[in-house]
Amino acid sequence: MKTKEMYYIGLDIHKKNHYFCIKKANGDPVDRGTIPSVKTALIAWASQIDHPWKCAMEATLFTGWVYDTLKPFAQELIVGNPLRLKAITSAKNKNDKIDAATLADLLRVNLIPRCYIAPPEMRDLRRVLRYRNYLVRSATRMKNKTAGLLMECGVEYNKKKLHNKGYFHDLLGRLDEVPESVIEMLRFNRGMMETFVKIQKRLVRALKKQPLLKERVERLRTIPGVGEILALMWALEIVDPHRFRSIRRAISYCGLCSGQHSSGEKNMRMPISKKRNKHIQWALIEAAKAAPRHSSHFAEIYAQELEKSNANQATLKVARKMLAYLLAVDKSGKAFELREKK
Repeated sequence: MKTKEMYYIGLDIHKKNHYFCIKKANGDPVDRGTIPSVKTALIAWASQIDHPWKCAMEATLFTGWVYDTLKPFAQELIVGNPLRLKAITSAKNKNDKIDAATLADLLRVNLIPRCYIAPPEMRDLRRVLRYRNYLVRSATRMKNKTAGLLMECGVEYNKKKLHNKGYFHDLLGRLDEVPESVIEMLRFNRGMMETFVKIQKRLVRALKKQPLLKERVERLRTIPGVGEILALMWALEIVDPHRFRSIRRAISYCGLCSGQHSSGEKNMRMPISKKRNKHIQWALIEAAKAAPRHSSHFAEIYAQELEKSNANQATLKVARKMLAYLLAVDKSGKAFELREKK
């Protein structure tokens, strides 16, 4: 029985339609067209391909569900890193048909820069945690707006106590010369802030009870300075620690190092790179700011770096050390144990 030829498919994903291009191994086109961006249409399209096929697509907001839908049909699915797909972003002529064809060509010659795709269950939990972080930012904006409204009206208040429930209600009772509209907005801000805080706490409690995360989070929290939020962020953003072959790769992924421009004998370091996972970067930096206050080990690291540089560099040093501990504990599956230097 003759083995059917492998097809290589480039899929350019968009909100309303997906553009595809199917090619043979030698580059000859087989078919091209569009598919409505709905699961039923995608399944029907994938089912009618009568050859084994591989597919490449670019990482976008919609890639997750498209990847999960096509996975049972494809021999291999590859998600390309959009920052490294220069063949598409730097082309003179750029449209959806050309992009799909370029993806197919890169796939058949094995030049697609790949992205890691987490399992669906981990992506679902990560979405919940990111939504929790969104609620925290929203609550902070409400707090800032409350303070702003009071300052606009020239009201004196205690900045440290403003967001305490009792102090806030006592303050409202003393606002005789403030317009009623401002008082209503202050009450609305307070109500929204309390709602956001309650929901985010409920989401965190639910995540900590998840069987996929419970033991892992408890193990990560044995590291000094690592709280429940950082442990959850690490587990859900990193997912598989073994995908990093070295600490340097993990540091680069988390955005704790600067970019490098080197040409000839010139070597120039740039500011902290924007090409990173911004969620885990934020969590590590915030944890590194607090860690020296709660851990003598991190306080010593911070002080040593502060003697040679500035406070920002010292915080980065602590964040990198914390990352190294997180990676080691996660890879080994053992609780943290600080060993004395020989």
